[in-house]
Amino acid sequence: MKLPAALFALVFSAAVHAQTVHHATGVVTKVDPASGKVTIKHDPVKSLNWPAMTMVFKAKDKAVLDKVKKDRKIEFGFVEQGNDYVVTDVK
Repeated sequence: MKLPAALFALVFSAAVHAQTVHHATGVVTKVDPASGKVTIKHDPVKSLNWPAMTMVFKAKDKAVLDKVKKDRKIEFGFVEQGNDYVVTDVK
């Protein structure tokens, strides 16, 4: 079955967008290992045209949470997955 060109472009665009890794720096304000989430007060994210803000991110896996501590400044990568933003790596 062939997909119409417009539908293919839409699906491809969504797949590429979902795989884009964004990078930011920020300060960890809360770590919640039980829920697999971390709250970060981050600087502006140029790739998304976001201002600085505080938000909750999910962790790709719990090992990411082992690398973060409250009040520590971090550099991190994250992706958009549906309505969630997921931290993929931390430095």
